[in-house]
Amino acid sequence: MDIFEAITGRRNIKLFRPDAIDEATWMKWLEAASYAPNHRMNQPWQVIVIGDEARVKINHKPNFGDAPLVLAFVAEGSDKPIERDENLVAVSSFIQNFSLAAHAAGAGTRWTSIGNTPNTREILGVTDETATIWILGVGYPAEVPEVKERSPIETKIKRLP
Repeated sequence: MDIFEAITGRRNIKLFRPDAIDEATWMKWLEAASYAPNHRMNQPWQVIVIGDEARVKINHKPNFGDAPLVLAFVAEGSDKPIERDENLVAVSSFIQNFSLAAHAAGAGTRWTSIGNTPNTREILGVTDETATIWILGVGYPAEVPEVKERSPIETKIKRLP
């Protein structure tokens, strides 16, 4: 799979098969993800593996699409808005790299924002109120959603003289 196929073919998966993903495999995806750009090499990410007990407590109504693996991605917070923004961008790039690596291997991810609820923050032990948390279900897709039409890129480009 070339990079363009990986980028344009990746989808947010809604439902997963129960097949487990070998830990060595998803650790390889995390290692690749760590090459995401990040300001001053601060590597502002932390990954939390969410076990069955914590998953039940989080109580995500769609249950992360029944994914066999659930991971939380935490972006370090900061009281300085520019640092917080830099960290958010870096961790978003980390998640995108992880998602593309999973997709290239035939797996998929379901990206959720439930990590930022007070209940989930407590369950995950994230006490920094300025940190941002995303939770991904990870597994082999039971179904892959159709491509959604995108705006023509020309409509998103501004040219200055």
